[in-house]
Amino acid sequence: MKQFDFVDVTLRDAHQCLWSTRMTTAMMTPILEEIDRVGYAVINILGGAVFDVCVRYLHEDPYARVKLLCSRFSTPCDALTRGQSLYTFELFPDDIVALNAQVLAKLGIKVFTVYDALNDNRNLESSIKAGREAGMQINGWMTYTLSPVHTDDYYVERAKELVKLGVDFMCIKDPTGLLTPERGRTLFPAVVKAAGTIPVQLHSHCQSGLAPKVYEVAMQSGFTHGYTASEPLANGASLPATEEISERAQRLGFKTSLDKEALKEVADYFRWLCVREGKPCGEVARYDPALYEHQIPGGMISNLRYQLETMKLSHRLPEILEEVPRVRRDLGYPIVVSPFAQYVVTQATLNVVQGERYKTVPDEIRKYAAGYYGRLAAQPSDEFLNKLDLKPGEIVTERPGEHIEPWIPRLRKELGPVSDEDLLLAAFYDKALLEPLKKPGPEYRFRTTPLHELVAWLGARRDIEYAQIRFAGTEMTFSV
Repeated sequence: MKQFDFVDVTLRDAHQCLWSTRMTTAMMTPILEEIDRVGYAVINILGGAVFDVCVRYLHEDPYARVKLLCSRFSTPCDALTRGQSLYTFELFPDDIVALNAQVLAKLGIKVFTVYDALNDNRNLESSIKAGREAGMQINGWMTYTLSPVHTDDYYVERAKELVKLGVDFMCIKDPTGLLTPERGRTLFPAVVKAAGTIPVQLHSHCQSGLAPKVYEVAMQSGFTHGYTASEPLANGASLPATEEISERAQRLGFKTSLDKEALKEVADYFRWLCVREGKPCGEVARYDPALYEHQIPGGMISNLRYQLETMKLSHRLPEILEEVPRVRRDLGYPIVVSPFAQYVVTQATLNVVQGERYKTVPDEIRKYAAGYYGRLAAQPSDEFLNKLDLKPGEIVTERPGEHIEPWIPRLRKELGPVSDEDLLLAAFYDKALLEPLKKPGPEYRFRTTPLHELVAWLGARRDIEYAQIRFAGTEMTFSV
């Protein structure tokens, strides 16, 4: 009997999608022991948005979080970076990329996941080299999208490139949930064949509602791992629930290594945490055909709607969503994932509000068109390029990392004797953003039960007489 394994994203991508990445380390620590018992093959604990939000909004040291979580888990931990841009939208030199890999390995990361938002695998070369030298297993992602140029053959070529780069795993990342079972039946076997002996994984979001069935097709096509989340933080813009994908795997004749009792305890905790923090649980998304036109992730649409409301332009949202596919075609079909999702939506908004296409083009989009961030999937339209009037000297054809000088010698000189972690943080952020990280952090709790959490919360609530909560599948009424 073949086995299908699971990579947990509850502590990373799940709350990134449903809670705007606002899960603190203190919210995680009470349930770490149970997460470790579930039987995941790998636990994903870090990604670009998590790193950035830790610093900017939670005022936590992301490297300290990585060290703490790795120290509490016996299950291998995974960290995700955006290739040459690591955690932010800026490109960094090879020496910063290499030092970041060394630090993650030192802190306990065992699986190092890398992807490039343009699928230009040249942007992964320095990360893969550094990660391998640091002793981590390397997981190379290919980002899925829909366009005339992103064919099965396109992804087969990207898979072959990852094989040559020597990755230990490869994965199809579907950030908006655009994959369908029909596409999977042609794409998945082709990628598995190209991967050869390298295990292939699926990371698909649920925004279209089709992901669970797509995971079944992946299993039947020879994929070995699926990324999933604990049920309360699954579905919607998040990933499928571990519980559901496990049941589907078993019905298809696959065995898993999951402990259902531990899985339930983890779900009960996060279901309760949603109540305590006033955060949403994930809900199964309804199929929306418009998604396959604009391809914008759900969390980004919510942010766009809020920004338009603050500018009293919310009535223009339908026009902007209609303009997004046109802009994407003109730009050569960039994948609607950070940072290019933000670039496409920004340009579409400018076009609509200004009443003229490409009257204003942000510098970042100009750099994108010039190849500064990497190789484009297709040639931009003449209308767009004519507006830019790029000069020959602006065009970048080499690997992006090659046009950035090393930073570490300058930073060592400026900062003096600091840790590698502090040097990296200084490379990524201004001093003002890093100042709050120097304050002492909270004392963490490392053991709890969902019922203990519920009783403690109700005992502190003197503004209510009764609380009725659907908890662990049962309606319970407590008097306070």
